[in-house]
Amino acid sequence: MSTSARFDRGHTDDLMSFLAASPSPYHAVANAAERLEKAGFRQVLETDAWDGSAGGRFVLRGGAIIAWFVPEGAPPHTPFRIVGAHTDSPNLRVKPLPDTGSYGWRQIAVEIYGGTLLNTWLDRDLGLAGRLTLRDGSHRLVNIDRALLRVPQLAVHLDRSVNTDGLKLDRQRHMQPIWGLGEPEEGDLIRFVAEEAGVAAEDITGWDLMPHAIEPPAYLGRDRELVAGPRMDNLLSVHAGTAALAAVATGSGGSAGAGTPGASGAGGDGSSGTPSLPYIPVLAAFDHEENGSQSDTGADGPLLGTVLERSVLARGGTYEDRARAFAGTVCLSSDTGHAVHPNYAERHDPTHQPRANGGPILKVNVNMRYATDGSGRGVFAAACEKAGVPWQSFVSNNSMPCGTTIGPITAARHGIQTVDIGVAILSMHSARELCGADDPYLLANALVAFLEG
Repeated sequence: MSTSARFDRGHTDDLMSFLAASPSPYHAVANAAERLEKAGFRQVLETDAWDGSAGGRFVLRGGAIIAWFVPEGAPPHTPFRIVGAHTDSPNLRVKPLPDTGSYGWRQIAVEIYGGTLLNTWLDRDLGLAGRLTLRDGSHRLVNIDRALLRVPQLAVHLDRSVNTDGLKLDRQRHMQPIWGLGEPEEGDLIRFVAEEAGVAAEDITGWDLMPHAIEPPAYLGRDRELVAGPRMDNLLSVHAGTAALAAVATGSGGSAGAGTPGASGAGGDGSSGTPSLPYIPVLAAFDHEENGSQSDTGADGPLLGTVLERSVLARGGTYEDRARAFAGTVCLSSDTGHAVHPNYAERHDPTHQPRANGGPILKVNVNMRYATDGSGRGVFAAACEKAGVPWQSFVSNNSMPCGTTIGPITAARHGIQTVDIGVAILSMHSARELCGADDPYLLANALVAFLEG
């Protein structure tokens, strides 16, 4: 029997809905905010003064969201428990002058964002989504979720060596999507997008648009024990962190491992009272991790530190309280990692080979490409034990360079203990990735136990 039969699929069903509804980082944070509002959280503006009363709050900035819950009577020096994640995924992004084409084909000019697997974008039906900036400074989300674009591959008849010498793609010449016939006309794409968004084209002064594969997430396999879908790196963690924070804030997390953090905010409308917690639970989901995190919405920017410090000060705290709170704070940086690949097992460490549905992974690199140390391992192990969740260890093959996450950046920038964890997947950075159907649920329950302390 598949291990998936042991678990309620409600959490994974909800993850699939979240992935489908979040084709851009801006949609992802809007959807996370909606779920938190259902759990009783409210948005606060960075330009407003903040009060120190108990309850849940969140800040939205571009493709980033920072959310936190202040328990009743929490003193200013209360430490934080942070789940860190990122909202962006490697993909294609529309250029400032998008209308291009030749030989009777109308195309869209795109840049390559992050380390995407280029070949996975070929011959897919693509929609277009993102954020429009209007003349008055406001923003409008747009999601054209139908077959609009396609990056066509060259026929094998015109490249006889493709199956022997491998596919070679030029990032400039070979990745521009087709979207119609005729000669390119300046302003054509934005006029079309404006009509889809219900705004006047002349009111659009900027855009952050990106193609996305329109094929919905789906269960895969004989026993449906796998899930295939887009943007698991790293919306899987954003979804789990949102569900866990809402569950903890509403007191619906339950005893260790008992019940999924669940769908649509994971636990009601916040009417069950303010739970007593030893920490202030936080969700920090950043943008731009896939290209280095150096932006005002990235983990290498000041956003997280500013929000945490303002929370301390709003409760009457001092610099001493802030230092005490940060000294006791722990962050779980949750990002996807590599499951052992059955066709390329030699690329993995021979003694660390995470399996799908084996539970979340602890990511270790002694050169601090991951921030985990022995003490951090103890924090993560305790959370998993409390939740009744199995877990695995991941290290890279010594002959291969190791990737990195927001973990080391968070630890170094804010001086807080950080542990790198995640879910093991296949096809990382593909337009469509693959994970075990149980692992999102297991991760979310481990996060609940961590946030509860």
